[in-house]
This record gives sequence, structure tokens and C-alpha cells, in this order.
Amino acid sequence: MPSGIRLKRIRDRIKQILSILLQTRVEDPRLEGIYITGVEVDRELDFANIYVSAIEGQDRAQEAIAALNHARGFLKFELAQEIDLRVVPKLRFYWDETPEKADRIDTLLAQLRGDLPEASVEEGDEDV
Repeated sequence: MPSGIRLKRIRDRIKQILSILLQTRVEDPRLEGIYITGVEVDRELDFANIYVSAIEGQDRAQEAIAALNHARGFLKFELAQEIDLRVVPKLRFYWDETPEKADRIDTLLAQLRGDLPEASVEEGDEDV
């Protein structure tokens, strides 16, 4: 099992390589504007959980995850070419809601400070 520092380097390298691949090599239009927010790798290096998001938000989640799962084999092959590991972890893709939640919190804080009028809050958000 790799040390904590080595796991961090592996996570960072996987994120870097996959980010470049998504921007330059993957030609699926469903993946335009998708970015990687985080990577978690288990200690045995069996699985890499890849967290993704988009500027458009949750509306693109389903199609983006489907497209990433479709491109999984290609991404794993390209990752194996770039990273020096005995075994490349299996890639699992998850939607990351953190950017959307952070934006919502920023909006609420701006309202509390009086920077934004009440009408700028999206309908349906009053229950938060």
C-alpha cells in the first residue's frame, strides 16, 4: 500500500491527466464544459472516484456521467500511458454538487449583507 503522500501525488496526477484529456482528446459534445473537481483513490489503488461538475449545474449531470462512463475505457487506456503505476485503478464517475451549493451559499450571504435584492433568489430556494 502506498503512503499518504504517494496517494496524494497519484490523485493529483490522475486529476491533471484526466483534465487535459477532457479538454483536448475527448471529442464527445456532451463533455464540453465539464471539469474535474476532485479525485479519490483507495489505498489498494483498485478504484479512482472521479468527481465532476459543470458551469451549467445539475442540469447536465445525467448526460455528463453517461458520456464519461461511455469514455471510461479510452480514459483508462490514456491514463495508463501517462502514469507510472503497476495497475491503473478502475474509474468511477460521480457528480459533484459542491460548486452549486457554494454558489447558493454565496447568494444567500450576499442577500444577508444587502448586496443583492430579495428578487434575485431563484424560486424554490426559500426553504433552505
